[in-house]
Amino acid sequence: MKATTAIGITLAVVSILLAVIMEGGNPAALLNIPALLIVVGGTLGVCVAGQSIEKSKMIPKLMILAMKGNELDHRAAISQMVKLAEKARREGLLALEDDLSKVDDAYVRKGMQLVVDGADSDMIRGVLEAELSGMEQRHGANENIYRTAGGFGPTIGILGTVLSLVQVLENLDDPSSLGHSIAGAFIATLYGVGSANVVYFPIANRLKEMSAEEVHYREMVMEAILAIQAGENPRLLGERLETFLPPAERGQPIESAKGAAADEFAAEPVAEAA
Repeated sequence: MKATTAIGITLAVVSILLAVIMEGGNPAALLNIPALLIVVGGTLGVCVAGQSIEKSKMIPKLMILAMKGNELDHRAAISQMVKLAEKARREGLLALEDDLSKVDDAYVRKGMQLVVDGADSDMIRGVLEAELSGMEQRHGANENIYRTAGGFGPTIGILGTVLSLVQVLENLDDPSSLGHSIAGAFIATLYGVGSANVVYFPIANRLKEMSAEEVHYREMVMEAILAIQAGENPRLLGERLETFLPPAERGQPIESAKGAAADEFAAEPVAEAA
């Protein structure tokens, strides 16, 4: 399921609110706009202060990406690479050039273009590994945005609580309101700790997992491209690429290029994890 992050965060929030109700509390009492402004605005501010404006613009996009999840169709990629391998064995590597425009994945297209251009295997592997390394670095920086927010959130929450307690101490002449004021002061700490552990860290972990999945996917594609360049048997290539799949997904028939329409060379676009 792609939207596991959104489901998990919703489940956590609902569970917390249900616990408050079961304890006899009122969830509406947890709404404190000044505390929310301090925690959310303060955390966002310190995160923006520690990175470039380009990275800061990625914050909402990364949250949406983590909530929606990504979809990498390994079997479709295997089928695509087997078809390319079959065509290469029948008609030669140069015949693949006509199909490159139908390949949506830029990573696959770049690798296959190197194959068609006659590059040796070491050069192809070097270029594709450099692409992979650059992608991992970008993904790591994106993940670090939310991991940093998770570190700052509780501290900003404590800051908000201290500011509220200062206001409480300045109004000790009204003892009847002290209990309510002190309770409200700790809402900022609740927001800070809650946002870090219910939102920021789960999103960071999800981005990390999505990056690892895409790296695994692209490593499979790279092995396929190098195998095509080496002229490996398409059937054996399909069996080797299946080792990248979980055991439960192996053993299903891989569609052959024979009788397939030309547009079937176009695989599902791969959405890089930002």
